[in-house]
Amino acid sequence: MPTPPSTSSCIEAIASKPGCSTVRYTWTRTSPSRRWPSFRGRSPGPIVLPLAPMPHPSFTGTPAAAEDLVQARQALARAVRRVLGHRNGATEQAPRVRQVQVPLPPLDPFRWLQAQTLFPRVYWSGRHDAEARCGVGAAHLLAADADADVDALQRLLAPVLAGSEAPVRYLGGLRFDAARPTAPRWRPFGTYRFVLPRFELHGAGEDARLVCNLLLPFDYERADAILAELDALVLEEGPPRGSLSLPTARDDRPGLEGWRDNIRWALHAFASSTLEKVVLARRALFHLEAPIDPYLLLSNLQPATPNCFHFCFQFEPGAAFLGASPERLFHRAGRQIRSEAVAGTRPRGASDLDDARLRDELLRSEKDQREHAYVRDSIERALVPLCEHLHVDARASVMRLARGRHLVSGVHGTLRPGATDFEVLRRLHPTPAVGGYPTAPALEAIRTLESFDRGWYAGPVGWIGPDAAEFAVAIRSGLVEGARLALYSGAGIVRGSTPEAEWDEIEHKISDFINVLGLDLRRAK
Repeated sequence: MPTPPSTSSCIEAIASKPGCSTVRYTWTRTSPSRRWPSFRGRSPGPIVLPLAPMPHPSFTGTPAAAEDLVQARQALARAVRRVLGHRNGATEQAPRVRQVQVPLPPLDPFRWLQAQTLFPRVYWSGRHDAEARCGVGAAHLLAADADADVDALQRLLAPVLAGSEAPVRYLGGLRFDAARPTAPRWRPFGTYRFVLPRFELHGAGEDARLVCNLLLPFDYERADAILAELDALVLEEGPPRGSLSLPTARDDRPGLEGWRDNIRWALHAFASSTLEKVVLARRALFHLEAPIDPYLLLSNLQPATPNCFHFCFQFEPGAAFLGASPERLFHRAGRQIRSEAVAGTRPRGASDLDDARLRDELLRSEKDQREHAYVRDSIERALVPLCEHLHVDARASVMRLARGRHLVSGVHGTLRPGATDFEVLRRLHPTPAVGGYPTAPALEAIRTLESFDRGWYAGPVGWIGPDAAEFAVAIRSGLVEGARLALYSGAGIVRGSTPEAEWDEIEHKISDFINVLGLDLRRAK
């Protein structure tokens, strides 16, 4: 263990037992005003610190002391050199991830991401997560741009996960429809992108820590490059970024007349084919006065959309995909799996009485219950072959959001031994909540009717690790490209749907973004 330096902060190493893929460093601050957690001796495994709730974007923690950040960078560099400089004589064949980490003073995650110059940059916060995951750079990037599917992803990722331990998470997502050609604006995201960030910011407050991911054996030969990346990493949070840009124009695709034509087409198909439900989407493209910072946008969106999954993926400069989705695709912990059917929508009321009326109206609606049943039954059929037992709520309840509500049915069970996250992804996506029912004719209808590329909108986004995984459905989302913001949302069309009601439902669904930006709700002409 290195000798502590004679300064106000002393660095103490945490040794890992043989085979442990996590090495952590911590310092004990001798100032009486605050003490950093200290651990001595050998760890029985990765140390998990108790985590405080994720701060809101109005985070007001103490600014990080320059000396503390210098100490953190130096400690992490020593840890990286130690791991990469002690390669065993035997040649390693199987890939695995090793982590080293040091504590940091409290940092605002959004301002920390804003300050970075490395790419990719990613942000993920689950519906009830105690902490968010922020990552920059790439220790390992899995990317496919054409002719790829979940099977290809499994072949690349499964061997790495098999040799790695619990804290490791690859973050990313997949296109809604891999069979459709990729539009230029979606090329930075490809068919799929999953990244193991080189550096991650975990935790909040005094539990904040900086993690460096090392992919072995490959990184043994890249020590100098990794240390150069560490030098380029900005540890300080950036300054406040001011206000969001105002819009100068809006373009809807399709427009209202085109939307009416699409609904009429779908209603005719229900009467003349096997199609029973199709989810049709719209894209509202806003042109803004100046380029918009995606992390500033998300920092304003997150507190306005509680009970949602919040995410941002930026794989290269100039394009970021972000959103606040209320819909879980699935969560796995060990062999326990959870999913949910979310379909059927009403807004919140202007008063308690109005709110109760809209809730009861949704629960009694034959049309919404029928639309919901397609989703619930499809998820059950998809998961039954993978599970030892599965429970599906027999009746839908109501999911309350800040500005809306949905019918929701919970699904949970135990996976069969050997069932993988990749099989779950293959069987669940796309659910009838974002595609339709039956799946094949619904996808064909979407390809026929929608004149824009959905890209990652309505696709699975989230993370996957050795012992757990979580994916949301990327609805209520937007694509930031400089001074342009494309918002995407859809509506489930079934018998009884009307063009005007479904148009208004989509306007309500994108209202969270619109309210944050102060955008004009009026439809483009």
